[in-house]
Amino acid sequence: MFKKKLEVLGAVAALVFSATTFSAEVPALPDYQKVSGISGNLSSVGSDTLANLMTLWAEEFKREYPNVNIQIQAAGSSTAPPALTEGTSNFGPMSRKMKDKENAAFEAKYGYKATPIRVAIDALAVYTHKDNPIEGLSIPQVDAIFSATRKCGYAEDITSWKQLGTDLGNIQIYGRNSVSGTYGYFKKKALCKGDYKDTVNEQPGSASVVQGVTKSLNGIGYSGIGYRTSGVKAIPLTKKPGQPFIEASKQNAANGSYPLSRYLYVYINKAPNKPLAPIDREFITMILSKVGQQVVIKDGYIPLPSSVTEKELAKLK
Repeated sequence: MFKKKLEVLGAVAALVFSATTFSAEVPALPDYQKVSGISGNLSSVGSDTLANLMTLWAEEFKREYPNVNIQIQAAGSSTAPPALTEGTSNFGPMSRKMKDKENAAFEAKYGYKATPIRVAIDALAVYTHKDNPIEGLSIPQVDAIFSATRKCGYAEDITSWKQLGTDLGNIQIYGRNSVSGTYGYFKKKALCKGDYKDTVNEQPGSASVVQGVTKSLNGIGYSGIGYRTSGVKAIPLTKKPGQPFIEASKQNAANGSYPLSRYLYVYINKAPNKPLAPIDREFITMILSKVGQQVVIKDGYIPLPSSVTEKELAKLK
């Protein structure tokens, strides 16, 4: 299992953002107000998709509170629920919601469910090589490329780019492994809960998928929009054939028109009617503040509107 472990030590410089971008994309969010007495250790175990976001948030938090040490492990969303349940992590970043059995295991131990905090919006992109001329795909076509079952209803299996109007030979498919929340989300939304083909080149992380597609003119893969590079392009998608293609843009993800837009989560252990530990509370509060959502933009994701951050902050009380 691929495992990324990052120890965030020492103060770091403040993140710098353009005022124009900031005012346009992070409106009406509160400034983070530093409090006294915050020190100790924090641990995060979970999503690879959120690995860089958690690291950047940790750096910002460390800048505010130099006496805090933060450890981040990012092997995949499926590692978050057991770590949170066992009490070996403070935070469980996930690119999907907890499954019923994961919630049940947590509730069996604590008598209440883990609390999901929405922290950012993501567009899960379908990437091809930058020189691939294809203009767009429908979800049924995506399903026919990646899935052995074609539950989204496409008439035939798609194995060659010639079937899609380009002359790039056989399609080389890249994807995530089953421990990944992105794997599960794509299976649910793009494959209509079908089964992946055996020919998918499973990668240990989001960046690895993009790297694979970058090196393969005939390649296609899926990953969060925050992992887009100059070597790939995000293919516009539509839910049904014949409908206009929708770009994988921040605006389209935020308004829900892009077919593969989703929230990203950080799960916490919050007992009902009991205050969260101050260090945990302040970390989440910072994420939902202006500076925390600036980090979201810096990492290529979409910030939360104030209507959402207010609801998430209320969960901390």
